[in-house]
Amino acid sequence: MTVRTRFAPSPTGYLHIGGARTALFCWLYARRHGGTFVLRIEDTDRERSTEASVQVILDAMEWLQMQPDEEPVYQTDRFDRYGEIIEQLLAQDKAYPCYCSRERLDQLREQQQAAGIKPRYDGHCRGGSRPVDGVTPVIRFASPLSGEVLVEDLVHGRTVFTNDELDDLIIRRSDGHPTYNFTVVVDDIDMEITHVIRGDDHLNNTPRQINIYHALGATPPQFAHLPMILGSDGSRLSKRHGAVNVLEYRDQGFLADALLNYLVRLGWSHGDQEVFSRKEMVALFDLADVNKAASRFNDEKLTWLNQQYIKHGDPDELGAQLVPFLQALGFDSASGPDPADIVRVQHDRVATLAEMAEASRFIYESFDEFDPKAAKKHLRPVIREALADVRARLADLADWTADEINAAIHASAESLELKMGKVAQPIRVAVTGGPVSPSIDGTVYLVGRETAVARLDRALAFIDARSAAER
Repeated sequence: MTVRTRFAPSPTGYLHIGGARTALFCWLYARRHGGTFVLRIEDTDRERSTEASVQVILDAMEWLQMQPDEEPVYQTDRFDRYGEIIEQLLAQDKAYPCYCSRERLDQLREQQQAAGIKPRYDGHCRGGSRPVDGVTPVIRFASPLSGEVLVEDLVHGRTVFTNDELDDLIIRRSDGHPTYNFTVVVDDIDMEITHVIRGDDHLNNTPRQINIYHALGATPPQFAHLPMILGSDGSRLSKRHGAVNVLEYRDQGFLADALLNYLVRLGWSHGDQEVFSRKEMVALFDLADVNKAASRFNDEKLTWLNQQYIKHGDPDELGAQLVPFLQALGFDSASGPDPADIVRVQHDRVATLAEMAEASRFIYESFDEFDPKAAKKHLRPVIREALADVRARLADLADWTADEINAAIHASAESLELKMGKVAQPIRVAVTGGPVSPSIDGTVYLVGRETAVARLDRALAFIDARSAAER
């Protein structure tokens, strides 16, 4: 058997964190077993489904690098197929038209609730009912009246449902649109899906769907229902817990691999290991290791994990991903150093690419004035000779590299019998305008020879003006 999994989002908004985790588990299971991962867009809700939402889902899947192995399937392209299967069920007396009015159904529900009975359709039209003038009937599935449905769930284990708890669900509305529990069965049969991996909020739908599989003479796939993702406070994950839209994390400078690494650990584990490459995830993932209990989403843990990926990631790849964040701040990355060099200098100081771009302002922007406290402390007459010496050495460097810059600053400090820290911090204030930046050799290297020399000249002029004012 060739494993075939599917991710089937509804395009009524963005791709949220829970959906991305479901997609990841589907993708991993297919990859682990050498199978096929497919994407189905469940867009039958014509009022809420939009092309923009479809594009958001496709963009998110592309960013996460979990593109499907086949062209996406759109349910709105399959209405003729759904109609064909409904006619087949009607012909076999496995479905029937229902003319019950909304008023009758509301009254029935009120009576059942008053009697303490679980609300359900009573099968009024099941034995055949007369057409009602001017009324387009819904089509209901004739659910088995007795027996049980056994669900051998790959996460939750065996769950038994009795058919007398299930009513005759609507499979086509009066407006002609097929319903979810019906379309997913037809789609999964036609797409030859072997494993349905989805959130456990769908578990109660499963016995209804299994009955439809049997009515169509098909073998149901294996099911795996994943636990919910909760917020850090234990409540349902929502925007108040932070970003829940996958693309918001992209826009905040998180890495796709870091997000997937974090998501795979929400409900799945492999010993105490925290950091996984994609290759490791594929090799190790098993539905048998998915927990039944809900997981809690923790932004701080995700941020820490993202920082690890930035620290240990490939500078060239990260540099390419950094460019859009530099551009968003109005910086022309082509006018500065190689973005990969920025990563090499900044990688252990930031948690996201957005932070890295912001922390690199000193490379692309000049500053109107020095930080007052930093200038008062470090740009003093006593340091003028050292800064002038460093300025001359940097201007004459044959090779503009961080190592050569470091050697030049060390040589200057030694020649003047100063500790490195006594020289480095004034250089930092002179070159960046403030007291905080990466390593001094990396900082000077990134701004470039011409800018570094010009900013040192500016600092020397500032010191001279300060000396004149003090005399």
